[in-house]
Amino acid sequence: MVNWKSLKLRDALVFINLLLLLILGNVLSQFFFLRIDLTEEKRYSLKNTTKAYLQELQEPVFIEVYLTGELNPAFTRLKKSIEEIGEEFRLASNNKISINFTDPSQAIGEKARNEFMTDLAARGVQPRNIIETINGKRQEKIVFPGAIVSASGLETGVNFLKGNAAAGSEEVINQSIEGLEYELLSAIQQLTNVNRSVVGIVSHSVAYDSMEIYSFTKELSQRFDLTRVDFNQPLNPKIVQVAAIIKPNQPFTEIQKFYLDQYIMQGGNVLFLMDKLDANMDSTSLENYFAFPVNTNLDDQLFRYGLRINQDLVYDKVAALYPVVTGMNNNQPQMQLLDWPFFPLINQYANHEVTKNLDAVVLKFANSIDTVKAAGVKKIPLLYSSIFSKNYQAPVKVSVNDIRKDKEIPQREVPFTLGYMLEGNFTSLFKNRFLPEGITTKNVITESRLARLVVIADGDIALNVVNPRTQQPQQMGFDPYSNYTFANKDLLMNVMSWLTKQESMLIARNKEVKIRPLNKNKINDEKQFWQFVNIAIPIAIVLVFAILIFWLRKKRFANFHV
Repeated sequence: MVNWKSLKLRDALVFINLLLLLILGNVLSQFFFLRIDLTEEKRYSLKNTTKAYLQELQEPVFIEVYLTGELNPAFTRLKKSIEEIGEEFRLASNNKISINFTDPSQAIGEKARNEFMTDLAARGVQPRNIIETINGKRQEKIVFPGAIVSASGLETGVNFLKGNAAAGSEEVINQSIEGLEYELLSAIQQLTNVNRSVVGIVSHSVAYDSMEIYSFTKELSQRFDLTRVDFNQPLNPKIVQVAAIIKPNQPFTEIQKFYLDQYIMQGGNVLFLMDKLDANMDSTSLENYFAFPVNTNLDDQLFRYGLRINQDLVYDKVAALYPVVTGMNNNQPQMQLLDWPFFPLINQYANHEVTKNLDAVVLKFANSIDTVKAAGVKKIPLLYSSIFSKNYQAPVKVSVNDIRKDKEIPQREVPFTLGYMLEGNFTSLFKNRFLPEGITTKNVITESRLARLVVIADGDIALNVVNPRTQQPQQMGFDPYSNYTFANKDLLMNVMSWLTKQESMLIARNKEVKIRPLNKNKINDEKQFWQFVNIAIPIAIVLVFAILIFWLRKKRFANFHV
């Protein structure tokens, strides 16, 4: 007969019940997943738009990460964040995304290792040379902070190390961690998005097939379908979502301006990359070379939409380098890289997702922009000069020989604005005006649907240099003199995401991971106190529990009889 009052039986039943509950919990966990992000900035949570896109993936995506092996603490933190975001992507996509880590340095043999690394660089994963001093010894190591994302038989390279190079190394790593979700989502969308937006390159731009625009059109073609438009006839924004006007080199006719205006009135989005003055580096070696205004015939149109590009050149002390002859030695010219103030380096941006954690951008012969009243239009300043800048009104003398003269530039209270983002309901240029000769339509739209415009007062921002030896185009933003690639490509691709209203991309850029450094002075002042707390309190807790358990057991079994 079972003795239900037996303590042994009671303990056995409790153990069996706990075991059954544990097994049941494990079974239920296979069907219900729960994860709670307790961080203040929700660093371990994906944006809802990102989750929605990943949940709709129809085919598998493979991510091969090459940041692994022996890494310093900063890159180890980046690698750990990649693992965490990769796991979130896998869960959100219902296991359609898989991530793997490969160490390029583990290839057998030096030749195979070098070939592997060269292949990675050719596929878009750029290496970084890390120099550290460990135990008094200088050590160099090449790491690949990037990945190859593959889907649908296509692949693309992703570089995770992004951020403002002017910031400290820890801040750059932190900015890179903030951008992980955006970089991976961007690559996945590039490979899997079948509903690609169409971008029209306007014929007034630099020649469509020019090598100078090769890098820009190549980047665009990876994410958008490209076509060529001339605005000699109506353009439907449902067919072509964005029109890109890149450094126009001839004036628009009144008919073209009308169709451009009506395109915007119907909700079309336009990227204006324009020069107000015509300045050519090939002529700057001349002592009396002047930059004069260039006529695009768009001034009144931009004025109606809310902006005015000024007939000036911004002269900025924070500038890119340019080689200048500074003397002769044995009849040989001595070259030195000096700041060329007409090539401003932009490191101040709007507080917006488009420019978040962006590295410096290089402009060439940029103009300042002023705003004018335009009801219903929101104006967001995009690019700023430094406070050590001034502007010269046209005509402007432009001579590289002047670089050797150290011109004093007083500090400005307000920097010049060199680019704007406009959003809203624009008013037609042809409201209450006669239509151009040759336009017969009576259905003129005078108030636009919601549209977006981006105006940057520099057409060269989208151009690339061409290697004079190989005749091969370099990447947008590449500076052959400093051998540094500025963030021109990243800025323009982010702008295109905004113009095409890819909100999921923009929201993904809005993640913030805060650095919370410890107060070193407070550590020194309170070090002994917290050492005592961390040693004494655990011991005290153990002793209190031991005494409490001893007392409870004594009280429970003092009068116990078998």
